[in-house]
Amino acid sequence: MTTASSLVNDMNTIRREFWAEMFGDGIRINRERAGLSIEEAAHSAGMESYDWAAIECGHAPDLNCLRPMADAMSIGYDEMVTMAALCREAWEL
Repeated sequence: MTTASSLVNDMNTIRREFWAEMFGDGIRINRERAGLSIEEAAHSAGMESYDWAAIECGHAPDLNCLRPMADAMSIGYDEMVTMAALCREAWEL
């Protein structure tokens, strides 16, 4: 039997994962628009390619990565912050 608190925890996890995946999709779309491979984008941002790939797969990045990622994709930092704000639940505990 599932308790109410574990159900809430499960829903919070599902919500967090959903928004992290949405953010990752936005990163992938912008990277592809820039004509960059994961490796090229990651290198330009000073990241490992597996870290960039993990973000595209739905792992919420450290917020300090946002500016270098935006620069790597040649998008404005304000656009990156807007994406993060729209998907802010990816970072909520």
